[in-house]
Amino acid sequence: MTHASTHTSTHASTHASTDAGRGPLAGLRILDMATVLAGPFSSTLCADMGAEVVKLELPDGSDPLRGLAPVKGDLALYWKVTNRGKRGITLDVRKPAGRELFLKLLPEFDVLVENFRTGTLDRWGLDLATLHRANPRLTVLRLTGFGQTGPYAQRAGFARIFEAMSGVTNLTGEPGGAPLHMNYPMGDMVAGLFGAFAIASAVAERRRPGNETMPGQEIDLAATEALFRVLEPLAVEYEQLGQVRERAGNRATYTAPSNMYATADGQWVSLVASSGPIFRRLCQAIDQPAMADDARFATNPSRVTHLDALDTAIKDWFAAHAYADVAQALAAHEVPFSKIFSIADIVDDPHFQARQAIVRLPDPDLGSIPAPCVVPRFSGHAPAPARSGPDVGEHNAEVYGALGLTADDIDGLKREGVV
Repeated sequence: MTHASTHTSTHASTHASTDAGRGPLAGLRILDMATVLAGPFSSTLCADMGAEVVKLELPDGSDPLRGLAPVKGDLALYWKVTNRGKRGITLDVRKPAGRELFLKLLPEFDVLVENFRTGTLDRWGLDLATLHRANPRLTVLRLTGFGQTGPYAQRAGFARIFEAMSGVTNLTGEPGGAPLHMNYPMGDMVAGLFGAFAIASAVAERRRPGNETMPGQEIDLAATEALFRVLEPLAVEYEQLGQVRERAGNRATYTAPSNMYATADGQWVSLVASSGPIFRRLCQAIDQPAMADDARFATNPSRVTHLDALDTAIKDWFAAHAYADVAQALAAHEVPFSKIFSIADIVDDPHFQARQAIVRLPDPDLGSIPAPCVVPRFSGHAPAPARSGPDVGEHNAEVYGALGLTADDIDGLKREGVV
């Protein structure tokens, strides 16, 4: 944030090893003490945009993300990619000496990211007033399952709980069948996106003329609300039309045709042809030109009404053709489609390769590891690939040394279990 220039030369040395100046968030300093996924993903996205991030974890390295699959031997692969671009320190803020050192660290940062249950930091003597006495301009992102207020504020939160309670899971699965969770904690990632957006919003506000000395803010981000936020029309659909949207398999019930179909050789293909012009081209591609003039399929609402008849015709055509022929016909008529990609397909795809959608993160254990590229891409910025996530306490000497602690001081704190 804009007060970066007011820090002393001691602070400059604290961050000398980072890639300052790269990305639109260059100069922003974040202390990430969140665990597992949503909060750390927020700060990682900011690191991708040039922010300087220090990852704080307990001295025993017990963050569950270090044990979450994928793990290779004793190498925490998930940790390496999700905490990329960060330096790592250890600190137990529950201990008096740890709390003291933590408060000494805070003036070096613009943003603190935490995801403990509501009230946890208060119980440790690190309430908001105490944090702001240490750094009056500190922005605190509090990412929890259900927010800082309300009857569920004290509940623990996990991605599948966010997904279930937000309404996302109710939309996933076959009609009449069980709701389905994805084999991935998407709820955490969506919450993390909102976290990064919240941090960037705070940066934008402070960088407005006249706001340079504004007091620090508390950002209350509830992951369940983040998931619900992306289900934009469900509330108005329920109130105004009395409809509760339910599971529909792969079929979209709000636009048509939009479904997944199997080819004769067993390849699954996702297809969307819901606009009028595209639907007419689809009819040509599947050798059913008369469908384009059928009154049942004249508009999107009418196609939705007659989904069964429409889908049967499309499904039968797919089932009679091999994928290569399907792809050729749909591409020739400019109908949007894609086979269902696995990670193996993504790695081999020429478009992903041309865009360098997978980058290599330098890693001290494995040489380098693959990870998704920085998203989005800003003109004028070409950041070098970030290093993979840090080892437990890897940068203790560097970060704490810049605060004036000697090697003996750090060793003493280590023996006491503080760092």
